[in-house]
Amino acid sequence: MKSRLTPKTTLLGLAMFFALWQILAWIISAPIMPSPLEVVPFFARSIFGELGLHFLASTGRVLAAILAAVITAVPIGLALGQLPRLNRMFSPLIAIVYPIPKIVLLPVIYVLMGITDVSKVFLITLIIFFQILVVVRDEAANLHPELILSVRSLGAGRRALFRYVYLPASIPAILTSLRISVGTAIAVLFIAEQSLTTYGLGYYIVVETYQVLRYVEMYAGILAMSLLGLMLYFVIHALEERASRHLDQGVEE
Repeated sequence: MKSRLTPKTTLLGLAMFFALWQILAWIISAPIMPSPLEVVPFFARSIFGELGLHFLASTGRVLAAILAAVITAVPIGLALGQLPRLNRMFSPLIAIVYPIPKIVLLPVIYVLMGITDVSKVFLITLIIFFQILVVVRDEAANLHPELILSVRSLGAGRRALFRYVYLPASIPAILTSLRISVGTAIAVLFIAEQSLTTYGLGYYIVVETYQVLRYVEMYAGILAMSLLGLMLYFVIHALEERASRHLDQGVEE
């Protein structure tokens, strides 16, 4: 059964999170674990200052990677799903590359592309790309043949099938794969931003706070990165539910 996010469950989850954090701070009672009563006010002040600039830099990189992954993976996935011969040709390569943790390719990407924003975005794009590609390919390949035949009987060609059948049917799968891959994308972003950059939450957490023992500021950065992941998750979840409602209405009609 799929869980539904509501304002009530979200607030309850946040309350439980901060309560556990406060209890842990009382138990440890050391600078390494500051209380949320210290961190949250600092976060609220700094998110409109220096921390906010790092937040915007990280947000830009993730959004660019998501956009690039969707634009490239969706057409390829739909093509593989529509063309069994093409799918058989590339399936062995995808089966080998898909399980490889893409973060291990970070040194190779840096050597080939340099340590730039482009290389960081490319790494995150690579991770999301394969998540979307595999899901969209399988979704397109498993569409009911009766649906495809009924549309073809109306004179629809391959382009019309792509636009009016395969793409709409794959949208929920695209959003689901995005929602699942957001956490991995943020984790990779955290690692990638630690190298030769001056803005980004990964840089802020590791270089500007952790390495100089600024623990309150460090936890504020962790909160900001968590907020980024939550925001993306909630937005994608809302789009996913909306797409599902539209599909359900279409089936009823």
